[in-house]
Formats: sequence, C-alpha cells, structure tokens
Amino acid sequence: MKQRERRPGQKKTSAPSGESRRDDRAGRPPKPAARPAAARETERETTAPAAPARPLMARSGERPAERVPVILESLGAGDFHLIDSGNGQKLEQYGPYRIIRPEGQALWQPSMPAHVWERVDAVFTGDTDEEGTGRWRFPKEALGETWPLNLLGVDFLGRFTSFRHVGVFPEQIVHWSWMKEQVEKAGRPLKVLNLFGYTGVASLVAAAAGAEVTHVDASKKAIGWARENQALGRMEKLPIRWICEDAMKFILREERRGSQYDIILTDPPKFGRGPNGEVWHLFEHLPLMLDICREILSPKAAGLVLTAYSIRASFYSIHELMRETMRGAGGVVESGELVIREAGTDGKTQGRALSTSLFSRWVPK
Repeated sequence: MKQRERRPGQKKTSAPSGESRRDDRAGRPPKPAARPAAARETERETTAPAAPARPLMARSGERPAERVPVILESLGAGDFHLIDSGNGQKLEQYGPYRIIRPEGQALWQPSMPAHVWERVDAVFTGDTDEEGTGRWRFPKEALGETWPLNLLGVDFLGRFTSFRHVGVFPEQIVHWSWMKEQVEKAGRPLKVLNLFGYTGVASLVAAAAGAEVTHVDASKKAIGWARENQALGRMEKLPIRWICEDAMKFILREERRGSQYDIILTDPPKFGRGPNGEVWHLFEHLPLMLDICREILSPKAAGLVLTAYSIRASFYSIHELMRETMRGAGGVVESGELVIREAGTDGKTQGRALSTSLFSRWVPK
C-alpha cells in the first residue's frame, strides 16, 4: 500500500510483509512483500505464498457495470501537500518539514524558483531505484527519525526511512475518505480488513469512524509502528486486531472459518519474499488473492479496494480482473489512477497532477 520498510542504518532483511504503497505505500518494509508497491515493495516486508493454495472459483453471471477511467485526485490533506515537482523529483510538505524525494514520473521542469527547492529540511539521496536503499541529508539541521503528523483527524508518526518513504502514502486519502464515509453512514459497526496495512493509518481512520478493524501485515516492524501510531493518538481502546502474518495465509484461513468483512482494502507489492521463503509475484498471485477476498466479503459489503504501485500495466488489467472476480455480484467496478495535484507553498495553488498508482474498486451500486 503496493502491503513494504527499514530504519535508516538497519541491515536489509529478506522478510516481507503484508502496502509498502504506495511507490511513495508501502515507509514500507524491506524488499518487500505484503503493502508496499514498487516503492512500497521495498519498504514493506510483505509476503505471499509460493503457489496457489486452492483453485480459482468458477464465476458465473453478468460482470458488474463499469466506470472508467476514474481519476481520484487529492490536492493534499491534513499535514501534507505536494508543493512542486520536476526533474525527476518532488517537493513535499509533511507537517513542519519540507522534503525532496525522487519521482521518476515528474518528467517536466519545476514550476517554482530554485530558492523554494533550496529551503528544504530533508533530501533523500542515494539509489533512485524504487527498490534501492539510500539515506537522508538534512541541509539545515539534523532531524530525529520521527515527527508527528495528522490526516483525517488521526495522529501518527512521520518517519525518515532508508527506502525514501515517510510512513504514509498520502494519495491513499481518497480511499480512506471514501471508507470513512461508508463506515459513518452504515448505521452499524462495519468490519474492515486492511491487508498489507503498513503503519496503520487507514486502520486508525476506519476504527475512529466506528469500524471493527483487522489489520494484517507480515512485517513485525510495521505492526510495531502501527501500534506506536495508535498510542500517539490515544486510540488504544479502539477495536483493532493487529495481525502479523502473511496476507495470503491469513485470508485463506478466514475463508475456511467462514469469516466475513464489509470493506476490504488490499495494497500488495509487485514482488516480495516472506519470512519462510514464500514468494509473491503480483501478476501470478493477485487473481487468487482477489478471488479469496470476494469469498470473505459479507452479503452487505460496502466495497473491495485494490491499489497497485509501480507495475508495468494499464489500469485496465486490474479493472478487468476485478470485474471477472466480481462476476454475478452486481454493483459497479470503477478503476483508474490516484493522482496528487501540486498545491504550491500555500497548499492551495493548483498546479500539475502527479500520477502515483493504479486502483480498482468494486462497490455494490
């Protein structure tokens, strides 16, 4: 969430997790597995099984209606906004800090003068590959590893990680806002499953809105950070189950148990390795993952959301997969891209749109 991170200076491990987003996640844990995406991949220690544990279901009936392309855009939210981008970089505001990070899709020239880019608090340097490690340079003064942030009324910690990520993928706020609305208007406690949940911001947003949340990530570190975020916001009493486990193994067990969820968020990495040598390849294993997710959706489900980061594919690939998976379920599948629009130094001056990830979302109507 793309679910994918390591502390600066920490040795790289092979354990994956369950969004390192997007990409921007999954800080997601190490060359990952479980929530990060390309960018998340490397930051989230995500995992998945090496081979299908069961065959795909034979689906019948009409495919859901479709809405394409759908562009879900954010101008920023809470303590975050994109100031400017260009020359393969992006200039962002995270709370009190102005940050520069690599961004391969920023093919244009920056629109803001050089002095704006020079007045930054942190710059990510080193390997510019999404799966490569690097370090942070602090032009003004040395900064601590973490600092407080807030999105959608939820407090959490920003974090300077060795995989360029900062503990949250703000483009996901469009999905989180949608989820928050579904939970608040449901009139009953919805059950939310957050696969590859990374540092738990989405889980905290859902729980604060009134949902019963199950958060799954294969990275012990990511789960630990999620619990830190929960404590920071004094949200310890909220109904959240923190599950440190391979995402595929977890949902297969839930299917056998007959467990059901009203909303499922899944943000898998492109590639990852699990703690026991499990290998996750998005193009090989995603069909089975979605198939199982459909089986554990409740009869009155509010939605199934998939995000994919840094993959060489059109959104149509995951769109058509989602429609096939939800064949006979009715509703509509809407797919496209998540983008963040530049907002200038004031957070309000609209500029160019920067694409961050692909998504597909099934909703009942």
